[in-house]
Amino acid sequence: MFLQPKKTKYKKIKKGKLKKFEFKANTIKFGELGLKVQIAGLITIQQIEAARRIIIRKIRRKGKIWICIFPDLPVTSKSTESRMGKGKGSFSYWATRVQGGTTLFEICGIPKHIAIEALRAGSRKLPIKTKIFD
Repeated sequence: MFLQPKKTKYKKIKKGKLKKFEFKANTIKFGELGLKVQIAGLITIQQIEAARRIIIRKIRRKGKIWICIFPDLPVTSKSTESRMGKGKGSFSYWATRVQGGTTLFEICGIPKHIAIEALRAGSRKLPIKTKIFD
């Protein structure tokens, strides 16, 4: 996968809390249409990549697409049979925290109806509720 940090300060980090809404990254900066998150949640590398592939397939590589999020949160997990205690689990996958209102993808250079169809198909690959906006 190309979407992962090259270097991190710590191997494991604390979970932290998710803010409900984002007011800084909720506008379009590069494209004409965008896909915005409506509720806060966690998105993994695999989900971002699956959505990106579907969007590119739908626009037939004609327009330009921007990914506005980056997975920099290492998620750990313990085996299911292990007992309580004995420290934190080992690294499992990379993810990113998103708050409501965060822009995920932006598209330009193609007709509006094709872009809407592509973003709608890409949003089906994501685990959280999204909205298309311009």
